[in-house]
Amino acid sequence: MGTICNPVIPGMAPDPSILRVGNDYYIVTSTFHWNPAVQIFHSTDLANWDLMGYALTNGEVNLRGTNTPAGIWAPHLSYDPATGRFWLAYSHMLNMGGREFNSDSYLMWADSIEGPWSKPVYLTSIGFDPSLFHDKDGRHYISILEWETREGHRHPGHIVISEVDPETGKISGWHRVTQGFTTRGCAEAPQIYKHDGYYYLFLAAGGTGYGHGVEVGRSKSVFGPYEPDPSNEPIITSNPKHLYSLGDPDAGHFEMFNPKSPIQKSGHGSLFSTPEGEWYVAHLMSRPLPGKLLNPLGRETSLQKMTWTDDGWIHMADGSNLAKVDVDVPGDVEQDPARFDIDDRFEGDGRSIRFMTPYHDQGEDWIDASYDGELRIYGRDSLFSQMNPSVMATPATSFEYTLQTKVSFAPVHYSQGAGVGLYYDNNNWLYARLCCSDDEKSCVLRVLQARLGARIEHKAHEVEVPSGTAEIRIDYSYGSATVLYRLEEQDSWVQLCDPFDVEYLSDEGVNGEPGEIGGFTALFNFIGAVDSFQHESYGSFSYYTVTNTSSR
Repeated sequence: MGTICNPVIPGMAPDPSILRVGNDYYIVTSTFHWNPAVQIFHSTDLANWDLMGYALTNGEVNLRGTNTPAGIWAPHLSYDPATGRFWLAYSHMLNMGGREFNSDSYLMWADSIEGPWSKPVYLTSIGFDPSLFHDKDGRHYISILEWETREGHRHPGHIVISEVDPETGKISGWHRVTQGFTTRGCAEAPQIYKHDGYYYLFLAAGGTGYGHGVEVGRSKSVFGPYEPDPSNEPIITSNPKHLYSLGDPDAGHFEMFNPKSPIQKSGHGSLFSTPEGEWYVAHLMSRPLPGKLLNPLGRETSLQKMTWTDDGWIHMADGSNLAKVDVDVPGDVEQDPARFDIDDRFEGDGRSIRFMTPYHDQGEDWIDASYDGELRIYGRDSLFSQMNPSVMATPATSFEYTLQTKVSFAPVHYSQGAGVGLYYDNNNWLYARLCCSDDEKSCVLRVLQARLGARIEHKAHEVEVPSGTAEIRIDYSYGSATVLYRLEEQDSWVQLCDPFDVEYLSDEGVNGEPGEIGGFTALFNFIGAVDSFQHESYGSFSYYTVTNTSSR
């Protein structure tokens, strides 16, 4: 056996749904307001995971105007051995206003995990977090959370199951089967498995905050009734302390922070086995800043080793329900600590597959990769926009890293800029860019910031860039960002000003209500351009690197 260190996929990789086909493992995760949508990761050893692509790449969803943290939620990956098809179920959360949670759910299929994927087939708008189960008798079932909006009824609702025709998306009829198996409440993200004659229903419980957990029930019939695990507690969590939270639709549960656990918010589990017959659960987790209840890296993916008890229940292999950092996996494996570093020199006509864009697609109308060793990004909306921001971003994956680029830019209007920065959503970011001086007579390097929707221009610390070309670096360390620059005639880096406090670029630091998680989409690094003048200027980027100096 080897040992892995969680998370196995750091940075924004929440709501993992894992699948093994032969000797290959695949994980899909939520992507919210980011395109391309639905990340697909691959591994052959459970220790090292690579982003192999995305499922929604051809304009299947319109994410313009998406409020944090709506968008593409909780994709579920399955495989039907009868047809050899991969299936993907997902929700598009359209609106969260008034806690109505308007969400449309869809199914897609592909003969290969690499695609092409079929056009999405509409399933339902009853709730969110659908999953598809293929029974051995050839029948197929959809399970999902039915979102409750009526006053005087227990929130967030029932877990419902229906037989479905996956080709057409036709629902046979919903069966309300449970509102959860523990007192943590907020049961969602149902997934069905079958083992030794029982149907097992996995649920995410306690809200996607510090009280999160994985709970399970079982039944001889797919429609129940389901009996809960005998412990009446989650089988995986970051805090085993008993929590009574029935009727709470979702909350941060900051009182459930466990100071003894290096990983928090463990929940939303997906069950699988190895070719050797070992059992594991993939689940989401978070790592707060030391001494804080802030999670800039968002919700990440972890694995826990499981075992079946003599009476047919699935539990963690060590007999506890506390999620662990170090986990045994088959084989002599070693995790590559540099796997999530990025060094993109824009060679040929390509760019890193890890680049994602908020709210809209990456198109040739604003990205020009036809120059070898150069990526041109044409400026459009300001970074406050939820429509067409010209942003190319990658998830932050470490508490300490260096983000660096070289950009050339020739601004002629005060609304234009091109540079590099840190991004959470349209209301929360830090942007070190080349732009016009206030008199529009020269090019300067200046930092612009958005904090909870407020615009903050740091004009006192600008520096002139006569050539219009500069290397810009951001050293990020545990919620602090230091901006440095190097002009063409300089050999060494120069610090622009005092470090910026960017702790607020975290799930709890953005625009949330008291007691709630403000978002759950995580910090990103980006290069980009803005042109609210004529949409004609572009930033020319020579490279993009992210070097993690700490694995945790």
